[in-house]
Amino acid sequence: MRYNVVKDAEKIMGNSEYVVKNPENYKGKWSSFFGNNNPICLELGMGRGSFIIEMAKTHPNINYIGLELDKSQAATAVKMIGTKKINNLKMICADAHDIINFFGKEIDTIYLTFSEPWPKRGDEKKRFTHVNYLKLYDRIFKKNKHIILKTDNKILFASALESLSSYWYVFDKVSLDLHNDERNIENVMTDFEKQYFKERRKIYYVDASFKN
Repeated sequence: MRYNVVKDAEKIMGNSEYVVKNPENYKGKWSSFFGNNNPICLELGMGRGSFIIEMAKTHPNINYIGLELDKSQAATAVKMIGTKKINNLKMICADAHDIINFFGKEIDTIYLTFSEPWPKRGDEKKRFTHVNYLKLYDRIFKKNKHIILKTDNKILFASALESLSSYWYVFDKVSLDLHNDERNIENVMTDFEKQYFKERRKIYYVDASFKN
């Protein structure tokens, strides 16, 4: 799925109350920023934001932050919100490598939804479940580690399971065909996933945790 370039992306984000312009200023202070002590969930690579927006609307007692590097996609997410008032949602346009500059130990859950698979062996360090990223996550999780991943890519999924298990994560739920899974697994679909559903692609899912 290709996204259109938004020519006035920076202006759209600059005028939005949902985009946090200087996230490093709130490191260790996100609960105060949201004005409550509710759990804080972070989606890395939010794309157009359909997942994080719907999750925030569905769970008003949880705070959500979506991070996206691509300015056009982040701007599109802002446009999708429109005039809606969603008090428990914020967005950051930045590289995922910089999350340790934005957060202290205050994140409860990290969502990885249809991340770039980087299928070539030489690119595996770029995957969000590579050990280098897992080490970054250690520095921002509030207490227990909790990662939820969805993908249509077998290579990424297999790599994720291997990487997470080697890092001592426990798999609380695993599905090799999420849309046909008979268990009650909450599933808010992303834009990619909606298209994949029409194409009857299998969606792979894992809910992994590490309780300290």
